[in-house]
Amino acid sequence: MSYRNLSSIDVGDRTAIPDYELHNVPVAPPYSATDPGPAVAAAPAAEKASVAKGTGGAWYNPRSWSLLTKLIVAGGVVVVIVALIVGIYEGTKSSSYPDYSALSYKLADTYSGSSFFDEFEYYTATDPTDGFVDYVDSSTASEMNLTYASSSRAVLRVDTSTSNQTSGRKSVRITSKKTYNDGLFIFDITHTPFGCATWPALWLTDPDNWPEHGEIDVLESNNKGTHGNAMTLHTTKDCKMNVKRKETGTASYTNCLNTANDNAGCSVSGGKATYGESFNSNGGGVYAMELRNAGIRVWMFSRDDIPTDISNSSDTPDPSTWGEALADFPNTHCDIASHFKNQSIIVNIDICGDLAGATTYYTDLYDCPSTCTKWAAENGANFTNAYWEFKSFKVYQTSSSSSSSSSSSAVASSSTAAGYGASTSTTTTAGGAATATSGSSGQGQSGSQSGNGQQGGGSQSGGQSQEQSTSQEESTSQGQGGQQGGQR
Repeated sequence: MSYRNLSSIDVGDRTAIPDYELHNVPVAPPYSATDPGPAVAAAPAAEKASVAKGTGGAWYNPRSWSLLTKLIVAGGVVVVIVALIVGIYEGTKSSSYPDYSALSYKLADTYSGSSFFDEFEYYTATDPTDGFVDYVDSSTASEMNLTYASSSRAVLRVDTSTSNQTSGRKSVRITSKKTYNDGLFIFDITHTPFGCATWPALWLTDPDNWPEHGEIDVLESNNKGTHGNAMTLHTTKDCKMNVKRKETGTASYTNCLNTANDNAGCSVSGGKATYGESFNSNGGGVYAMELRNAGIRVWMFSRDDIPTDISNSSDTPDPSTWGEALADFPNTHCDIASHFKNQSIIVNIDICGDLAGATTYYTDLYDCPSTCTKWAAENGANFTNAYWEFKSFKVYQTSSSSSSSSSSSAVASSSTAAGYGASTSTTTTAGGAATATSGSSGQGQSGSQSGNGQQGGGSQSGGQSQEQSTSQEESTSQGQGGQQGGQR
């Protein structure tokens, strides 16, 4: 075998070298004497050490963050997550709505006919809301024809005497002997009171435990009453209506706390035809109030639009078929069952007082003359239209409803609470003799007031009406449609 002499080959002629020899010649690394290889190889290690110490690296790489940076970012993530959860929760609550599905109501109580007032007690203590009023007992009311009833109607009115009544104009306030925790209340009303200095109301509360057991104002207005009816709740804390509601009325204030917004409560106002002369001229109508755990709702039906399940006495009313209520107070942010207990039905006509006598209403809104008390004392004819006229009250309840009745054969007493909507009632005995009236102030004060006179049956069948059917001309004032509450 012969070999080629490589020494004789020109090194510049690399084509002369076999391919396999070129491919197998080790290629020297591109190091120079001034840039040795080990220094270059150490660069990645140095970068890793730098990252580990937090002295550099890309901002988006968490491995390059310091411990403080990591803690701040982690805290921000937690805040965002919590805010998201709270937002979803509050959003769900604000859009939630109670189940107002139909209940099986049955007639429990009827207040009607010549015995209408027999089911009520007459309040005779001093008005806790500073009214220029002298509430009379049953006997006096009967003698003065301030309350009377027949087979078709019951009337409660203010004295229209023209004599100067410096100690307060005589009027009436009655409280039902029965109390209710829930139910459907149907009030068939022919006439609502109106006129300067008047403050009428049809409402429910527990006179002994106000405001702990709440207050429901079904009808309330003042003076000329041309701005419609105000339906209002008054409660202790944790009852708010800043939630989804289905109502045709106009809401004003959402906090039902009795001390909030100058005792205004959470109120809903109806249009002009829901109260006063407009309501009366249409023949009146029916107010229906439903009190149940899901919430409290109030409907108003004009005389020509009363649902057949109300007008037909053989039917059972079903509010789920009546459409949207005039006022809706759902239980979303208010535990109805714990805020409203032992409710008595109360009807009264106050004179002046903290609401009707306030300049905001008496002068500014309704443009009534003189001062409230002076006008009320000297102008008996002003109260010609200051009367309630009812056809009947009916209360429906379910089989699971609970109601209680104050015993008519034992001593029954109620205390006076001097807060908004505070109420009082006279202590009576089985024989109907008025013995004493006790009172307790919402400010912690208490006192007693002796009473005398006989409490009669509270009705006078076939009594002659003192009211006149002529309408009273009145001016229209611009202002708030809702009535801001005051003490009652």
